[in-house]
Amino acid sequence: MPDQSDRFSHQRRFERIDSTIPVRISTIEPERDPWTGRPFFRSLQETCGNVSRGGAFIRTEEPLDAGRRILVEIRLPSGRPLEAIGRIAWVKRVLSPNSSENDSGIGIEFLGGASEQLQALDEYVARRSETQDPAED
Repeated sequence: MPDQSDRFSHQRRFERIDSTIPVRISTIEPERDPWTGRPFFRSLQETCGNVSRGGAFIRTEEPLDAGRRILVEIRLPSGRPLEAIGRIAWVKRVLSPNSSENDSGIGIEFLGGASEQLQALDEYVARRSETQDPAED
C-alpha cells in the first residue's frame, strides 16, 4: 500500500521543492480586536517549508484560519521578489510539546500575482529540482 505522501504527490499540478525561504504573510481582510473593536491586519515573518508554482507550506506557530486570503511576499534567493495573493487552503497544528513533529503551519494556494514574478518562481523551482541542493537557499 503506498504511503499518503505518495498519494498526495500524484495529485499536485506543480512540482514542489523543500525550501527555507523567508516569507512575510499579511491578512487582506481586517480582524476586530476583541477588547477595543478596532480593525487590524496581521503581518507575520515566517519561513517556507516547501514551495511550488501553485503554493507553499509556511511554518508558523500562529496559524490563521483556512479560507482566509492573504498577501504573500517572498524574496527568492536570486534576489527577485514574489508578491502573490493566496488563500489558506489548510492548517496544521501540532499541539503536543513532546511531539517529534514540529511543523505547525499553513498550506497556501497562490491565487494570482504578476506573471514575471511567478515566472521567476517557476525558474527557481525548476533549478532547485534539477540540483536538489538545499544549500542554494
